Amino acid sequence: MKTLVTALVFSSLALAQGQRPLPTPAQAVRNNFADVNRRLLEMAQDFPEDKYNFKPKPEMRTFGDVIAHVIAGDEFGARFGRGENVKWDALEKSASDYKGKADLVAALKKWADEGTATLKNIPDEKFQTTISPWMAIIEHAGEHYGQLVVYYRLNGIVPPESRPKSK
Repeated sequence: MKTLVTALVFSSLALAQGQRPLPTPAQAVRNNFADVNRRLLEMAQDFPEDKYNFKPKPEMRTFGDVIAHVIAGDEFGARFGRGENVKWDALEKSASDYKGKADLVAALKKWADEGTATLKNIPDEKFQTTISPWMAIIEHAGEHYGQLVVYYRLNGIVPPESRPKSK
């Protein structure tokens, strides 16, 4: 309820100032989930396949392992959102469980798409009472996006989102 009141107050202020209204909680969750997954998918497609085993330090995950880890979060969201009794940890895999970059990219796209479809099927009213577990999934993906930006930079590559955009 507090989230709804806050959204309504800020929406009213935005309208009074001639700005677009703020998104509803449901729109915000859907938009943020789609955006972080778009950026991660672009990275997964863009990063050189011969660098998928790169890790900054021996105790860290490889680039491919980070992608596999993000896939588990998206899969959890899609399945949980459909009412399946699933544990995030049970979905965890490593890059070696996939058949290379193309398989990882396909799995990330599949589970991001399934998460998006699940979110579209959740009634907007449900987001008035809780936005769990979606905010945790979005935050998790965002943290790993930042981690992968570092992997890019350590390899002397500019991340896709930081590249100049054509007009």
